[in-house]
Amino acid sequence: MKNRILILSTLFISSSIFAQTEVKKADPVIGTEEVKQVSKEEKQSDAVIDFESKVVDYGLIEHNSDGNRKFKFTNTGTEPLIIKNAKASCGCTVPDYPKGEIQPGESGEIKVKYATNRVGKFTKTITLTTNASKKPTILTIKGEVSAPPKDMQTPEKKNEGAPLEKK
Repeated sequence: MKNRILILSTLFISSSIFAQTEVKKADPVIGTEEVKQVSKEEKQSDAVIDFESKVVDYGLIEHNSDGNRKFKFTNTGTEPLIIKNAKASCGCTVPDYPKGEIQPGESGEIKVKYATNRVGKFTKTITLTTNASKKPTILTIKGEVSAPPKDMQTPEKKNEGAPLEKK
């Protein structure tokens, strides 16, 4: 009985508190016109980035071998190309891209270094943000790093014969 009275009184008090709050309505905006101003960054540029290939296949490479490769591209547009950012999908891949403007007709390259100390197959992506398109450009590297050769100085356990019996 006491629980019911306590619950009912709590509901009554909370409903009366919330009933006292006043909802403010927003003032209507009258007589304004929306004017869209397009900044240089929002404007679609006439720069076009054209890659020889968007995929670099390392193939089968040795453990701890050279992991440097290049993506070659050309600005086939009519305005300068600016690469704003190049971001790899993980820390084992490091992209390096030209920081300045690439003029129309000029070529450039994006260097990529993969950490070849990781054994096994890999597929990683590099996401490019440019002024050529609002959508990012995706570059891919793939390949397989072979296992390192076994070290001959490591002792191997011999499993020949039976254990000695104690007499």
